[in-house]
Amino acid sequence: MDWSINTLPLPEYVELGVHSLSGLLWTLLFLFLWHCYRIGSDLPVPGHAGKLKSGSRRSLISRSGVCMGAKCRSKLSRSDQIAPFISMETAKDEEQGQGYLTPVLSHASFPAQASAEAKKLYAALQEYAKRYSWVGMGRIHKGLREQDRLNDLSTIQKPHLFFLPDVPSVPFFPRDAHRHDIEVLEANYPVILAEFQAVYQRGIDSKSGWTCLGPKSQAVFPLYSAGVCVAENCRSCPSTYRTLLSLRTFINSNSLGSAGFWLLGPGAVLGSSYGPTNTRLRCHLGLQTPPSCELVVGGEPQCWSEGHCLLLDDSFLHTISHRGSPESGPRVIFNVDLWHPNVAAAERQALDFMFIPDV
Repeated sequence: MDWSINTLPLPEYVELGVHSLSGLLWTLLFLFLWHCYRIGSDLPVPGHAGKLKSGSRRSLISRSGVCMGAKCRSKLSRSDQIAPFISMETAKDEEQGQGYLTPVLSHASFPAQASAEAKKLYAALQEYAKRYSWVGMGRIHKGLREQDRLNDLSTIQKPHLFFLPDVPSVPFFPRDAHRHDIEVLEANYPVILAEFQAVYQRGIDSKSGWTCLGPKSQAVFPLYSAGVCVAENCRSCPSTYRTLLSLRTFINSNSLGSAGFWLLGPGAVLGSSYGPTNTRLRCHLGLQTPPSCELVVGGEPQCWSEGHCLLLDDSFLHTISHRGSPESGPRVIFNVDLWHPNVAAAERQALDFMFIPDV
């Protein structure tokens, strides 16, 4: 039997008037609203971190396209893992603190036995989250909750103020960790040395901007002290100050960061100590390095070299010694505190807010 297009009961074109077009638009609007409702139902259930509604689970399984038996394992792309499906972490993952974004969904109270300093920092973190976001605050939140466990850390690394968990670290870092900043400092070594010699010849006393630390011939000429710019000293060393500002990772907005000239006289030995945090690295540019000067960090000895940088994590147990003769003169370095390369930009901003310098 032959079929012809003319035998189909199609309406005439002129019959598709305004009413039919209006009905089509209303149908599309209804479908759009239904789609928005289903997307909204995929959000996590409030108060149940790591658990999704059943509709959300179905949508995630359909996105992954893989389901094996009764246990379906979603294979999400990197963009799917960021938001809003970060809540795929299980309750077990949250208890172990494995998810960086766990605090976004966590309603657990802050440990009552936490120290006053930890509670103060946690209050600052909460204030930061109100102003900005909890996103990316997982490690900081975890570190504050476990602050009372700092004494349980190994004796080789034990920062006394704040420990950021899950940060890979070694006593000495390679140059590639902060290649740009190291190259800038080493390129400006002659200028930095000349400005140090100028302030050194004026004499070491408080009126000249120096700070003497104890009876061990240790003195500091700070350009930044605990995140605060020492304006008079910076005016005495304008080129060094401009060099600091050109560094990409210099910590100059919170109390964890400092920069300046450090002197250590012959015969001085600074005993074992820990730095305040593992979120920073100290960069030592050697200016005057007599023989028999040594720095031991985490059991690894190193010596300074004039015109070259050492990059170290001072949250490890470290000692400094100058066993040279009195004629050898002081050991002089230019110290700059840089961000640890594994601390993300959002975490740096939060730490700036939490450790705001006292002006």
